[in-house]
Amino acid sequence: MGFLDSLKAKLAPAKEKVSDLAQQHEGKIDQGLEKAARMVDQKTKGKYSDKIESGTGKAKDALGRIAHKDEGGTPPAPPAPPAS
Repeated sequence: MGFLDSLKAKLAPAKEKVSDLAQQHEGKIDQGLEKAARMVDQKTKGKYSDKIESGTGKAKDALGRIAHKDEGGTPPAPPAPPAS
């Protein structure tokens, strides 16, 4: 067994734990990401809004992949906004 195989085997339980925690607290983590993004956007006076929005979106996508990895690796689609 190579070094990387040994390392992967040792990290597997931690990976499962992270996935479980991400699934349990996905809403809180999502709210935290939004709050942090708003704060940074305010502090930079909107100068980096597009980059902040992009980074927040990527972080949310990664969270979804981690939290829903047992369901095929893709998070469920968000509900459609109500028609006006």
